[in-house]
Amino acid sequence: MPADGPRPTLLLILDGWGEAPDTQGNACTRADTPALDRLLGQWPSTSLTCSGRAVGLPDGFMGNSEVGHMNIGAGRVIMQDMLRIDVAIEENTLAERQALADIIAKTKESGGTLHLMGLLSDGGVHSHLRHLEALLELCADAHVDVVVHTWMDGRDTPPRSGAGYMEQLQGIFERLGVGRVGVISGRYYAMDRDKRWDRVALAYKALTQGQGEAVQNPVQAVKDAYAAGETDEFIKPRIMVDADGNPQGLVEDGDGVFFFNFRADRARELSLAFNDPEFKGFERDALPKLVGYATMTEYSAELAGLGVPAAFPPESYNEVMGEIVSGMGLKQLRIAETEKYAHVTYFFNCGREEPFAGEDRILVPSPRDVDTYDQKPEMSCAEVTTKCVDAWNSGQYSLVVCNLANLDMVGHTGIIPAAIQACEAVDGCVDTLLKAVIDSGGQAIVTADHGNAEEMLDIHGEVQTAHSTNTVPCVLVSPGLDGVTLREGKLGDIAPTILDLWGADKPQPMTGETLLVKGTTI
Repeated sequence: MPADGPRPTLLLILDGWGEAPDTQGNACTRADTPALDRLLGQWPSTSLTCSGRAVGLPDGFMGNSEVGHMNIGAGRVIMQDMLRIDVAIEENTLAERQALADIIAKTKESGGTLHLMGLLSDGGVHSHLRHLEALLELCADAHVDVVVHTWMDGRDTPPRSGAGYMEQLQGIFERLGVGRVGVISGRYYAMDRDKRWDRVALAYKALTQGQGEAVQNPVQAVKDAYAAGETDEFIKPRIMVDADGNPQGLVEDGDGVFFFNFRADRARELSLAFNDPEFKGFERDALPKLVGYATMTEYSAELAGLGVPAAFPPESYNEVMGEIVSGMGLKQLRIAETEKYAHVTYFFNCGREEPFAGEDRILVPSPRDVDTYDQKPEMSCAEVTTKCVDAWNSGQYSLVVCNLANLDMVGHTGIIPAAIQACEAVDGCVDTLLKAVIDSGGQAIVTADHGNAEEMLDIHGEVQTAHSTNTVPCVLVSPGLDGVTLREGKLGDIAPTILDLWGADKPQPMTGETLLVKGTTI
């Protein structure tokens, strides 16, 4: 690193600025954006992947602001929980997960039944059927008795798709020679997250006391629910019984439970009902003495404190960009309006709430006088820019991370003319910010966390309000830096690139690689 310190650097994140052909749905190319046009034409640029495995998501999954900022700030791929599980299955290491191995072993030793419960779905939001199949394979290998309690989806999947998933599950049972269904319930009851305990009580009492409609064929039970006007999400608890009407899958003393949802928010309440000795949500007429209760991921600090282990506990990330800058004794600034403030702070710091030493933060309020941002597509970008320029010109910051939220937030409205206005507002801000950077002898990296405004119509010409899976631009504005181009890469390569520009060593945990392709000198 130069003796007089690193060259001050602005990391400018234009949220929702993706790359796509010039079509009617591309607000970015349809807007009048002279500053962005000059930026892309004058300075070294490349494309970064911000979806799928490049950012720790399953193949084909679109990125989002949380994932994007974590990858940028970490300087590496931050593997999301769903992919962590997928990879463990692919690499045949799922059985090595301590919480899972323990619950299987304890249940087998007790001679009890292992109860797998979770959302029967391939929606990939809370769970995935392939994870359940892998768990059943482990149970078959361990020769442990297993019951599956199926929470029906119909929210992240079509409302009457559950019968098909139940048929798939029956096929898995037959293939493995293990497993049977115990309770069938819509997620409305088993996966509440709003402390509507009357709903959760129905699922709990079905599991522990067999309260609910008795059924003998799980696929037919779901189809009969449809005929009764209940779609997947709202199926009232059904209890599998034998020919004599006896429940076939009650959670009882000596049993083990494994909740296989990987998303926490809708799995907490039912888990608390089984584990909290001070539980007050409803009267528990039965409280089985389990050999263990474990979950796929950590659902809450409260449950962890109650001794509920997770097969995939949360990971902590050391030597992220904010920590490195702080450790160098340098000052840094994070600035954004409300909508993206958490992203340049908490998520950029990979789940750390408190600032690092020398990290300042500026929060600019997002507009509150409109219901949706198409009514005010400029949002608060002008104020963010003014405050950012003032902070930059103070000369005290080596790294400034600034997010302009417009292209994403207005893109989500689906109103293309408003998104075009948002692009033009952002363009003016980019012009102002880069002028301040260049005039002061600094440098900037201009990029995005994911796409949105560049693809606002789908292939059928219908409005598309979601993020895209497109690449995003990455431009290096560094006057006087000759003989350098940028290679294609991913979001996790941005932080290593900044360190390379500074002549600073990249720490071992930062597995991203510099985007700089050096010619003669740097």
